[in-house]
Amino acid sequence: MTDENWWRGSVTYQIYPRSFMDSNGDGVGDLPGITDKLPYVADLGVDAIWLSPFFTSPMRDMGYDVADYRGVDPVFGSIADFDTMVEAAHKLGLKVIIDQVLSHCSDQHPAFTESRSSRDNPKADWFVWSDPKPDGATPNNWQGIFGGPAWEWDTRRRQYYFHNFAKEQPDFNFHNPEVQDFHLDNMRFWLDRGVDGFRLDTVNYYFHDARLPDDPADPVKRDGPANKPYDMQYHLHSKNQPENLDYLKRMRALLDEYDARAMVGEVGDSHHSIDLMGQYTRGSRLHMAYSFELLGPPFSAEFFRSRIQAFFRGAPDGWPCWAFSNHDVMRHVSRWTKHGPTTASVAKVAAGLLLTFEGSVCLYQGEELGQVETELEYHELTDLDGINFWPEVKGRDGCRTPMVWDGKAPNGGFSTANKTWLPVKQPQLDRGVAQQGDDGVLAFYKAMLALRKAEPSLRDGTQSFLETDEPVLAYTRGHDILCVFNLSGDPATFALPGKVTPLLAEAAEITGDTLALGPNGVMIARLA
Repeated sequence: MTDENWWRGSVTYQIYPRSFMDSNGDGVGDLPGITDKLPYVADLGVDAIWLSPFFTSPMRDMGYDVADYRGVDPVFGSIADFDTMVEAAHKLGLKVIIDQVLSHCSDQHPAFTESRSSRDNPKADWFVWSDPKPDGATPNNWQGIFGGPAWEWDTRRRQYYFHNFAKEQPDFNFHNPEVQDFHLDNMRFWLDRGVDGFRLDTVNYYFHDARLPDDPADPVKRDGPANKPYDMQYHLHSKNQPENLDYLKRMRALLDEYDARAMVGEVGDSHHSIDLMGQYTRGSRLHMAYSFELLGPPFSAEFFRSRIQAFFRGAPDGWPCWAFSNHDVMRHVSRWTKHGPTTASVAKVAAGLLLTFEGSVCLYQGEELGQVETELEYHELTDLDGINFWPEVKGRDGCRTPMVWDGKAPNGGFSTANKTWLPVKQPQLDRGVAQQGDDGVLAFYKAMLALRKAEPSLRDGTQSFLETDEPVLAYTRGHDILCVFNLSGDPATFALPGKVTPLLAEAAEITGDTLALGPNGVMIARLA
């Protein structure tokens, strides 16, 4: 890989700052804590870190409601702490990617305070405002992701404002060129501070249909009623607008002014998300599209094969970034636990899969430990999603609980506080860094990451699927690497295509021309 293309085939480690390491004993993770643990991350063998938001925020949505795009929230430290962290990461050979939450901000952001003050101030059109219908009803039927209509009445302007998420997160009006320039200027601020790229939150939400037509009902039939009104609609007009593509070109032009920078966009949609990923990475737009496709419950050879083939068929010149877990979904070991005899075996086969897929990869903190979802009580929740839709929706707190460095230390070694912002419970303590053995999940991740780095085909080689029956998935990478996986808790076999030399094996053994795969068996081998 050239330095300019470092992102292509890269592995990024996502850090959720609130839950990674607390340096000052207040129960919340912070930037100095991240800096202290960067050697651990570098030792894993990843290429980059991605930091979820650390910006000034009232934390209504845990930092995804930004009140100052150039400020560090005091709970995380200072701008000097950020600069120190970037310098330390670069010395360890790690690139630094930071979140950019551009589609919306906090209602405490100065721009929104000014916008809502009147209908004729300089920022009056920076957000999406609309008059009520004659009967006082909302301008259309658009729904908010966290519940209720996506419109909130403001008594100062006597108008509604649009919010895809919580009412405290008003959406910017990207049809206004000043808004576009504002965000590009803020991105430049961080590029000048040395960040290597951006993870763009909800990148397909920037533009809305300015005519404000109703969204139609979702045509997909469900087994039962949806948990949220938002899920009952097909969001044709409230997001995924063609103007997004032109703005992505402007963002790409900005990054191209700097050396070796990259953007990965979070592309989330219940329809055609693979097609959107292709559109958004085609030509001079995003470098990579972060996919939601593999963040759900399906776990089968057919599913993984179909998703990857669909992407490269639809966007042969695009580039995906695959992930199994992140801060918004149940940890994948808990989602897929029924597919293996132990959580550790499921964690290992999942690592083998993800780290041999064609594309770039994102790992979520604790994933390398085989960490499982934390079961929380209602009174322990902080997440709006869980609070508003409990108990059918448990929310996102279960995957956000603190990193466990040592399961025998108070709070898992995360903090010296009497109480952490989310609790650390025994199932998580059992899977701490210090509790990992020589044949544990952490060791397997390190071995897989080292192999991916050592073998060019695992980073750059084309992925070609072999014909197999469930539960076996097999493919080649490039012309010289064979990858075979048993996606079940029962033994399976695979007829080898020829002579191979094993590079990494887990619960797998070659006998003649047959590969015997134990439960969740993995074999990465060199083709003769």
